[in-house]
Amino acid sequence: MLERYFRLRENQTTVRSELLGGFTTFLTMAYIVVVNPQMLAKAGVPIEGVLFATCLSAAVATLVMGLYANYPIALAPGMSLNAYFTYVVCLGMHVPWRTALGVIFFSGVVFLLLTVTRVREQIVNGIPDCLKHSTAGGIGMFIAFVGLRNANLVVANNETFVSLGSFSNHEAQMACIGLAIMLILMTRKIHGAILIGILATTGLGMLRGMATWPKAIFSLPHPSATWLKLDLRGALHLGLFEIIFIFLFVDLFDNVGTLVGVCEQGGFVVNGKIPRVGRALVSDAVGTIFGSLTGTSTVTSYIESAAGVAAGARTGLSNIFVAAMFLAAMFCSPIASAIPGYATAPALILVGALMTESIGRVEWAEFTEAIPAFVTLLATPLTFSIATGLSLGLISYTVVKIAAGKYREISPVIWILTVLFILRYVYLAAA
Repeated sequence: MLERYFRLRENQTTVRSELLGGFTTFLTMAYIVVVNPQMLAKAGVPIEGVLFATCLSAAVATLVMGLYANYPIALAPGMSLNAYFTYVVCLGMHVPWRTALGVIFFSGVVFLLLTVTRVREQIVNGIPDCLKHSTAGGIGMFIAFVGLRNANLVVANNETFVSLGSFSNHEAQMACIGLAIMLILMTRKIHGAILIGILATTGLGMLRGMATWPKAIFSLPHPSATWLKLDLRGALHLGLFEIIFIFLFVDLFDNVGTLVGVCEQGGFVVNGKIPRVGRALVSDAVGTIFGSLTGTSTVTSYIESAAGVAAGARTGLSNIFVAAMFLAAMFCSPIASAIPGYATAPALILVGALMTESIGRVEWAEFTEAIPAFVTLLATPLTFSIATGLSLGLISYTVVKIAAGKYREISPVIWILTVLFILRYVYLAAA
């Protein structure tokens, strides 16, 4: 049954590989179970309710992606989007968190309508190959940078913005050991090298007293604090314009960038297009609507899924395992939070390095292809935003194509996106 539904042989994978990939994906993104409640709590959302909503919405959206689209791409409340929810909407605009959840609900409905009408699918497939390849490479650099930062190997510097961290830092030492373990295992072609490295690094951290066993095994969820607490009437008063420009663009292009990056990494792109992309895009819309009802911010695809792909995941079967672990995390949050950041940081660094392979497929000899690719590649990690990298790449693509007299190569979708992105930056500048 699993073979027929998920087409395991066709995708050259096995149940064991999918399990390893799913487990790896969950471990690399399990931090969201702890971080998201802490983030939204600053906006006044009850932390117990957010933990329940985080796990449940992640499980539902991940199941939709796995069962409906058959892709090994897990979903959960987005990190950049929960920060937007907390600091910009609730704290900056003084919007009550219940009203903000109502905004999330309506934005999810808009996502779903755009997906059903195939507008989002046309956007994904309309992105030029040079930007698809450079987006994957830029995301690779982005998540590698996140891994280096989490490992304290790259730190802030007032004079140079960033600089090399101190190797006297114990977490940096453990991250280096973990990275070395993963590199050795992958060089020796040991299956599940990333997962083994994460677990080995965690074990070494416990021996050094840098990680502790969880104080409890189970903890009951508390959904009532946020379940169906959204204020839909208040959200309507904000107007559709705010809903679109605050949440729609951020999620739409973060999700598109992640889909392109992970699909490039997994070899799912066929003739420049992502098969079943419409089905894949339904998952974050459903997850966002469900998340708003349970009590969390916008749900989106997670770039950490690339770690699971690198570990062997190729079909939606891995998502079934990820969803099951998120459901278990509702009751076992102490265990889910026991994996330290320095243990998963090496996985992000290594996967980031693997994802830059796609840069080689850019036609660097063609100026009008190389410049947009370079802008995307550079802007994604430096602005710390997948959406910004992709948007600046699209704008530069349109500019150089027009300058070269190749405006016929610009599709209607790219024309529309370029105008919308320019308007977005004008709006942000005036805000």
